[in-house]
This record gives sequence, structure tokens and C-alpha cells, in this order.
Amino acid sequence: MIHIWTSYAWRNLLASLAGDEITLTTGLVWLLIAAALAIVGGAIGGILLAGKDIGYKLSAILGGLLAPAGVIPAILLGLFLLSFLTKN
Repeated sequence: MIHIWTSYAWRNLLASLAGDEITLTTGLVWLLIAAALAIVGGAIGGILLAGKDIGYKLSAILGGLLAPAGVIPAILLGLFLLSFLTKN
């Protein structure tokens, strides 16, 4: 298991995530991270906003499902703009 964390490909991915270059791989990784955080944030927001009215479980499910619908296009647009601006 230790050879996976010390491999060249993993080290290269971490360096490109921390650096200023945006490739297809780093864009997909940032998109997955943002979607996961949006799901968690949407579930928490749904519980806070509508937990007492429709139930905590249902509001968490709805918040977790609907939050990435707004986040994913914004992240894609932001990554595209960052990629365009750093190349010029």
C-alpha cells in the first residue's frame, strides 16, 4: 500500500493540484471534491431550513440532491475561466 502513495503518478497529481496548472485530471479531481462538499453542505442546509417542516431525513436527502445542481455548472465555468486566463 505504501508504494501507491509514493508513486510518481500520485506525486505528480498532488503537485499539479497544488500548483497553478489545470489539466483534465486536476479539473475532474477538483470537480469531484466540489461536488462532495456541495452534497454535504446541501444536506446540512436542507436540515437547517426545512428540517422541522418536512422531516430531517427528507430535507437532508433533498438538499444533498439539489445542491450539486447549482455547484457543478459554476465549478465547470470557473475552471474553464481559470484555464483560459492562465494560458494567456
